[in-house]
Amino acid sequence: MIHRRTFLASVLSGAMGAAIAGSVGPGFAQSAQPASGPDSILNVSYDIARELFAAENALFVPLWKDKTGQQLTVNQSHAGSSRQARAILEGLEADVVTFNQVTDVEVLAKAGFVAKDWQKKFPNNASPYYSFPSFLVRDGNPKGIKDWSDLVREDVKVIFPNPKTSGNARYTYLAAYAYALEKNNGDTAKADAFVKALLANVPVFDTGGRGATTTFVERETGDVLVTFEAETRAIQNLYPDRKLVTVTPSVSLLAEFPVAVVDKVVDKRGSRPAATAYLEFLYSPAGQEVAAKAFHRVVNPEVAAKYKDQFPPVRLVKVEDVFGGWSKAQADHFASGGKLDEVFVGR
Repeated sequence: MIHRRTFLASVLSGAMGAAIAGSVGPGFAQSAQPASGPDSILNVSYDIARELFAAENALFVPLWKDKTGQQLTVNQSHAGSSRQARAILEGLEADVVTFNQVTDVEVLAKAGFVAKDWQKKFPNNASPYYSFPSFLVRDGNPKGIKDWSDLVREDVKVIFPNPKTSGNARYTYLAAYAYALEKNNGDTAKADAFVKALLANVPVFDTGGRGATTTFVERETGDVLVTFEAETRAIQNLYPDRKLVTVTPSVSLLAEFPVAVVDKVVDKRGSRPAATAYLEFLYSPAGQEVAAKAFHRVVNPEVAAKYKDQFPPVRLVKVEDVFGGWSKAQADHFASGGKLDEVFVGR
């Protein structure tokens, strides 16, 4: 079990000053009115975001009380992003979702839980921060892992979760596929072979990103963990004695983290004001400060500039440019009988 109290405390100490100074942003201030709705909301989120939102909540709750007089509790639910979307369809009453994959919000939109135009409800296509698949290797990088091509070597064991259950892992799969397409001049057969070899090098598939992290760090399984850059940097800081090293590949895939109000739930519960203000807070200077200290790359220009030196340069490609968008990627790769099923044979 990974304990992150130290990390959470450092995030909070750095961001508290901005919140106390009142830098919460105009969107949050506009939404915050005298509250009469329920005294709790539920944020349903992806697997490795526990500490991030614990820190966000610790700042948002007192600000909400100051502006509305209401003592609000922000409850959390964490698991693989796609599993979370299914849970909502099956009755989990989320007021907001903070996912790591657009398609999982689209599932909710198609079912009438989320507005069809949900990406227009908040800035930056409803993504307050971003990251990308990166590598975490052991002390001294004994296998000399530098790029995606090293992950298909016979002597390398790779840890990342199951792409069938984890949005985190689908980014890894697509990033590796995009790398292979570029390296092989668009040859899809060679790209198929590349990701098949990559999947064959994974000794165990956990259902979500946090499980994969535990497998790599606590169980000391594998030579390299592939997960979001934010996670690799946080783990590296949490275990200084292990001297883990983050390796940034030559190219990776832009990972957006979409957020949305679950209309079907908030209209029933009367929690829309708190739910909307909560997501708006993520874009405020204080909310962005929390995300940046948690090693996410943020969209606020001032906060991004402040933390620029902690992020190495990387060339990012987009799902829209390589795969024709998330809907097409879902149909071509992740739907039943798609490309993932073909290369996942025997796993």
